[in-house]
Amino acid sequence: MTQSLATKMAAAGNPVQMLRNSKIGMYVYPVVAPEFSNWRVEQEAWRKSAVLFDQSHHMDEVIVEGPQATEFLSHHGINSFANFDLNRAKHYVPVTPNGHVIGDHIIFREREDKYILVGRAPTSNWLMFCAAHGNWNVRLRYDPRSPSRPEGERVLREHYRFQIQGPDAPKIFEKMNGGPVQDIKFFHVDWINVGSKKVQALRHGMSGAPGLEIWGPYKDKDYIHSTILQAARDAGVDLVQCGSRAYSTNTLESGWIPSPLPGIYTGDGMLADYRDWLGADSYEASGAIGGSFVSDNIEDYYVNPFELGYDFYIGWKKPDFIGKSALEAMKGSASNRKKVTFEWNREDVLKVIASAFEQGTPFKWIDFPQPNYASSSADMVMHGDKMVGMSMFNGYSFNERCVLSLGVVDQSVQVGDVLTMKWGEPETTGKTSTEAHKQTEIRVRVSPTPYASEARENYADSWRSKSS
Repeated sequence: MTQSLATKMAAAGNPVQMLRNSKIGMYVYPVVAPEFSNWRVEQEAWRKSAVLFDQSHHMDEVIVEGPQATEFLSHHGINSFANFDLNRAKHYVPVTPNGHVIGDHIIFREREDKYILVGRAPTSNWLMFCAAHGNWNVRLRYDPRSPSRPEGERVLREHYRFQIQGPDAPKIFEKMNGGPVQDIKFFHVDWINVGSKKVQALRHGMSGAPGLEIWGPYKDKDYIHSTILQAARDAGVDLVQCGSRAYSTNTLESGWIPSPLPGIYTGDGMLADYRDWLGADSYEASGAIGGSFVSDNIEDYYVNPFELGYDFYIGWKKPDFIGKSALEAMKGSASNRKKVTFEWNREDVLKVIASAFEQGTPFKWIDFPQPNYASSSADMVMHGDKMVGMSMFNGYSFNERCVLSLGVVDQSVQVGDVLTMKWGEPETTGKTSTEAHKQTEIRVRVSPTPYASEARENYADSWRSKSS
């Protein structure tokens, strides 16, 4: 029998147990050096000067083209495609027939019949399955993320991808462009110069600061990289290269939850076929759930678009798309949670760290700057004896001088409320990313999303600040 997610789930008996005992280890951002200077200075750079992110390796890329490319993507995502013109980008979100989020990608429209999607594996896998499962006149080309541990082997990708952002970034853009850069609207794409190369540029800003994301053929990567660095020197800008340790923390300030558990482990019909199609070594089969929240029901870990702030771009006027009926039933439900930022109490964080210097079993270690030790995190957030939320992605911000996490809470919870998060796992699991530890409580203050004022102002009308 071919090994698949379905056979692996059957052998484990329960998908929660399968994922909580995964031995995949820590989530790795591949190839890019952990630090170029130090992660504190690298975090400061996107606030104080300019930062260079090398995004060439940690994301999948899926190229979708063909006569039915638009219809295919529209049917399998919640987004409206009505005003999706050429040289635009969107935050693309597919859901299951039951309305649960599978993942997300950034989608670029390059031609009438060609799109490029960039992001984590769950969305890539789902689209490749849907193309094989249905009768669509489309072609998909898949470029998976670079190996987590390339062991010295050369790594090649379809495209390089860099992002430059920060208050001094425009000075660099002007130098490398050979003159002023045209005004590019948010999430629009235009062509600029990088030395002798013409490249596509997306107006973006991952932590609220102004920035552009550029990409092109991977063979040009070294030239583009050196030209950016020289442009910064010529502009007199202290451009800081960001390593993989700091990179993942920028979302804590800007409010995007990057790794919700894909809601594909339950459901009949198409979802059952999908679990048979997914390999036993896929992200969905080998990933890990970590955190203090333990439930025998895998659906307790799922989220929907209303909870993540994605509902405002659901294409309700589309005649049909996967999950539409389920989302219509969810719309306006009091059971939908809302996205918030949790600010961890300083004294409680120091208590946890201090336990590592005492004899006996310590509390779960808080790694800096990124304490996430599983593919998807789920820590219980309590009001008294009642669970009122779930912390899903955490890290330390040197800019804010505190540990933050992103998650969801019941509608009754308000900004400013002080709640209690259970930190550490209540049982021993097979995860290699956890050490022997005991559970404790950390007070958390419910805060706005995005947390950083720069991001709140810059993303005032976007999904990063929207909540149901």
